[in-house]
Amino acid sequence: MSLILKSEDEYEDLLGLWSDLEAGLAMLLSHPHKVQEFESRIRQYDRWMQNLIQYDTDVALYLLFQLASHSPAGYSASHALVCAVLCHLVAGEFQLPQTERDSLVHAALTMNIAMTKLQDQLANQREQPTPEQRVALREHETRGAELLAKLGIRDKLWLKTVRQHHHRQAPDLPQYALTLAQRLAKMLGVVDRYGALISPRHARAGRSATESARDILNNSNTQLMGQALLHVVGLFPPGTFVQLDDGTKGVVLRRGSQDNRPDVAVLLNDNGQLMRPPSLHACANGSPAISAALPAARVQEHVNHHLLLQLGAQRQLIDR
Repeated sequence: MSLILKSEDEYEDLLGLWSDLEAGLAMLLSHPHKVQEFESRIRQYDRWMQNLIQYDTDVALYLLFQLASHSPAGYSASHALVCAVLCHLVAGEFQLPQTERDSLVHAALTMNIAMTKLQDQLANQREQPTPEQRVALREHETRGAELLAKLGIRDKLWLKTVRQHHHRQAPDLPQYALTLAQRLAKMLGVVDRYGALISPRHARAGRSATESARDILNNSNTQLMGQALLHVVGLFPPGTFVQLDDGTKGVVLRRGSQDNRPDVAVLLNDNGQLMRPPSLHACANGSPAISAALPAARVQEHVNHHLLLQLGAQRQLIDR
């Protein structure tokens, strides 16, 4: 389904819904003991997320990758939301049963609940973690699962996935030898690492989506999960800034039929000047091809996201 944002108000409304979801999740994760019926609230936010995704997955990914790659403010909730969306899509790729999908996505939303404030603090901290912070990082899986149990979570698969999402299985251990909780934890761990790599910190800029993907694919222990993730979002996901081999720069609007050939809005010409209006290029139709993904910090020009998303939606209608 392709979403056409007919006006800037509609774009702002959609962006506002994602922002409200993130803000609500931030409140939930920051003050879980003050929340009545915690599990029901998580399920409510999951349904809200699914409703926003079903409008248009490419638009959802575009907004999320822009959100994740531009600012470390409110990092913990932003990261949880990005990971939940990616887990939802990967669950569809693996055709997980509904109950397993729910456990995976709910674990993604809550995996760092024991260190929400610390995670936000570290995203804005230039120094390396202190010894006390390192201890909290090491213990957050166990403490998170224990906290969720105290909040009334009885889904054992959810709890086990949170408890194990940083565990490393032996590289030569085949998938069929893993327990269900280990498989879900491995999926979540890959998504968690990918989402963390593309997100900026004050101590470093976020990596490009391509660098993050290669980091996962080059690890034999995460290759299979990484391939599934990239098949879902593409090597150059919507919202990713890219360099084309003719010297122009642009931003990916929609995933293409091939992972490395998406639709791109060309923003800057080969002299680095802003193009008015931007042009739409379908990489699947031929050159220029994408030569590299760019960290968001490398593209400083003001972008009218509403017009770009409108351009991508119009292309979808032409292709029908």
